[in-house]
Amino acid sequence: MNGRVKQLPEAHEVVRAQWLSRVEAEYRSAVLTQTLTLWMMQAGLSPDLLHEGLRIADDELVHADLSMAVYRAAGGADVPKLARESLVHATPDAASLERAIVAVTVDSFCLGETVAVPLFKNLREGCTVPVARRALDRILRDEVRHRAFGWTTLAYLFEGPHGDALRAFVGRELAGWFRRIRRSYAPAFAEDAREVDAVSCAWGLMAPARYAAVVARTWERDWRPRFAKVGLDASGAWAESASG
Repeated sequence: MNGRVKQLPEAHEVVRAQWLSRVEAEYRSAVLTQTLTLWMMQAGLSPDLLHEGLRIADDELVHADLSMAVYRAAGGADVPKLARESLVHATPDAASLERAIVAVTVDSFCLGETVAVPLFKNLREGCTVPVARRALDRILRDEVRHRAFGWTTLAYLFEGPHGDALRAFVGRELAGWFRRIRRSYAPAFAEDAREVDAVSCAWGLMAPARYAAVVARTWERDWRPRFAKVGLDASGAWAESASG
């Protein structure tokens, strides 16, 4: 061994910006999951779900640390910008506790964490920078379990004493949640023909238009059949979310 450290490819500013954004997103997810788990405890949900919720909150902190390590390796010197108001979630009253739980479960886990699995899989495909690859390997592995937590929790809630009311509530709100996630990825990126250069790809980025394609495939492969499995036809909500 000659003791030389392999030189990392020089990262562009867009690489640093994306990884710092991921630090912030993972930290917000940790706070939200911790809050969700507290609400679940207050509602007396299954201890197995509570333990998993706490584990996921810790996962998100690990993801934030890993993402920060990538950002630093890419030459970043800034710190995450986390407005306190973005980390505070209003405590629901006793009458609306289950409704608040199901809203976060569907919006953040059944939708957000479900689409995160193929998104991170795509991001990882061309990633060759070791520090970034390690981060994406760990994040992708955990996202599969986070996705399962969301759908297991939703099924548990729908099977409980408030199941009919919660299923009706999700049916009313689902179009709005779908619209939010489509706006986050598909509309902004669908017409963006920019390609990601080899260096940015090596750091774990992908072309903007691929985000839209992943969202569309997630509807067919995951959202539609998974909602059907818990007794909810999501087709109308998906169609409605395409407008407005």
